[in-house]
Amino acid sequence: MIVTRFDAILFDFDGVLLESEFEGNRQIADYLTEIGHPTSPQDSMDKFMGLAGAEFIEAIERWIGRELPPEFHEVREAENQRVLAEGIAAVGGAIAFVRSLPDSLPRAIASSSSTAWITAHLDHLGLRDAFEGRIFSGREHVSRGKPAPDIYLHAAAALGVDIARCVILEDSPVGATGAVASGAHVVGLCAGSHCGASHDQRLRAIGVHDIAHDFAEVAKLIG
Repeated sequence: MIVTRFDAILFDFDGVLLESEFEGNRQIADYLTEIGHPTSPQDSMDKFMGLAGAEFIEAIERWIGRELPPEFHEVREAENQRVLAEGIAAVGGAIAFVRSLPDSLPRAIASSSSTAWITAHLDHLGLRDAFEGRIFSGREHVSRGKPAPDIYLHAAAALGVDIARCVILEDSPVGATGAVASGAHVVGLCAGSHCGASHDQRLRAIGVHDIAHDFAEVAKLIG
């Protein structure tokens, strides 16, 4: 069991617990390449990772220099439904890490994804019970999503814990920006398959307090 010096732990979801960042960005890259805009998975991760809603669409349209075809949304929805039904793998070590946390330690998910997406994948991972009632979405629970800090401040308030006494695990530059701005202690997690060789440098430049390349390092850092 992990003993931590913090009063609560807040998790981003995609790319921290779920290997969805790589899978999703690979699908986007394939689609954009097919419609005449050559895009690698790394391009997609560099440009779009951590974004949601209008900001996500705007970033893609800036990249390709035009409006997305209407069928983009249909293709994305079909892919979302497929992975919701089939599931996506956990980030290596994530499940064991969550299960090693003491039951008394408050924890929550604070994500840009919808609660329906998060809950479905927690069911696939067998982790829903670990976060039941503490799943917060930047689309649903606050008016400003990441990179604003609002979703993290909301999650901490819901747990009844001062944000300054929370540790946040974040993987994306967009999410890390909001996490740092919240006033929490931020661990930049580079454990997912979407994290390239320079990913830790991008997170350090944002101001995260620590970098972890796997969950064993996280356990040491928060102990």
